[in-house]
Amino acid sequence: MTTIFYEALPVAHLTFDGEWRLDYDPSWEARRSAFPVSLTMSLRAGPVGAERLLPWLANLLPETHLAEIGRRLKVSPQDIVGLLGHIGRDTAGALSIGAPRKPGIHLQPVPDATALERILGELPAKPFLVGERGVSMSLAGVQEKLPVFVDEGGAISIPIDGTPSTHILKPGSKRLAGSVENEAFCLTLARACGLGAAEATIGVAGNRRYLLVKRHDRFTDPQGETRRLHQEDLCQLTGNFPSQKYERSSTGRGVTLKMMFDTASDLVSPAERLTLLDAVIFNVLICNSDSHAKNYSILIGAGGSAKMAPLYDLMCAAVYRQVDQSLPQGIAGRFNAPDLRRADWQALADEVGLSGASTLRRVVELAERVSAACDDVAPQVEALAGDPVIVLEKIINSVRKRCRRIQVQCRG
Repeated sequence: MTTIFYEALPVAHLTFDGEWRLDYDPSWEARRSAFPVSLTMSLRAGPVGAERLLPWLANLLPETHLAEIGRRLKVSPQDIVGLLGHIGRDTAGALSIGAPRKPGIHLQPVPDATALERILGELPAKPFLVGERGVSMSLAGVQEKLPVFVDEGGAISIPIDGTPSTHILKPGSKRLAGSVENEAFCLTLARACGLGAAEATIGVAGNRRYLLVKRHDRFTDPQGETRRLHQEDLCQLTGNFPSQKYERSSTGRGVTLKMMFDTASDLVSPAERLTLLDAVIFNVLICNSDSHAKNYSILIGAGGSAKMAPLYDLMCAAVYRQVDQSLPQGIAGRFNAPDLRRADWQALADEVGLSGASTLRRVVELAERVSAACDDVAPQVEALAGDPVIVLEKIINSVRKRCRRIQVQCRG
């Protein structure tokens, strides 16, 4: 049996009897502040079977390096529960899998920039520092990243023994020049346009630049202790495996925008469709071709109250010729964003139960806001980067070109 914890409290138990099953711990169900593991796994509704459980668990694991992680742990890469039992004490959301959080703050300090550069260099061969004493962490996705703890003075440490990370450190990609500045710009642009988005800054370790993203699923309690907030992404919420995060998946049954909007409406709130719509429009305007179902999340509070999480993993793909530019989810059957027309946005609105006229007005309004905000945001990112960044000029040109085209086609 494998137990899922919140802090030191047992939340649920995973048992295998021919297939995996989840049962909530009675003591957790009795707590007034209890929240469900997933909005699709209600408290006091009885056992949850493998069909619903395994896709949810699989989305807590990285999508790359599983073979290397499994080799180091002597666990099959296909053994989802077995892997999470080893690396699941600090994941997306509030839950620890396999062992509770050890009381207090337990850290392995990174002494200097040289040490951090070495750690970043080791990540491809040692994902999430797997195998090091006390280190147990996992984040979904393809990009290399490392959950870290950043104190009030800005010192970076590796959390151990179940201590929650506070930030996600994302090294610059060798394949995508300027990726750190690109993501910093897009996150800052979202906030400048009035959208909720993760806060981020830029750091340097030797010859490596990195983005340091503040986790939106963490908070500091009145006693000054870092605590976890629960969340799940829309791949989890729609009951799909990570391989189905794009509409056109290899299985032929990927997550569609209608599935995402309907699920948000049914399980969160109909009003959250407008927040999700803003996020979808913004990702189209900034040319983010990787805004798949795992890059939208729901924050879950006590009793199962829920709302859309801030935006994260934002990047302008238009400046990289080698990156597929098609949309991750189609809009009225179109996957080429520059081809989107007035009728397509109206069709999306009709499909998800929103006003077509209001949706069109919002597309035009956000396009104007995004285009206007670029000049104010660029100096902020240049200040973070410490020098002028050539990629920013390319991003701004691409984003403004997309905004102009979308506006013209919405009004036509």
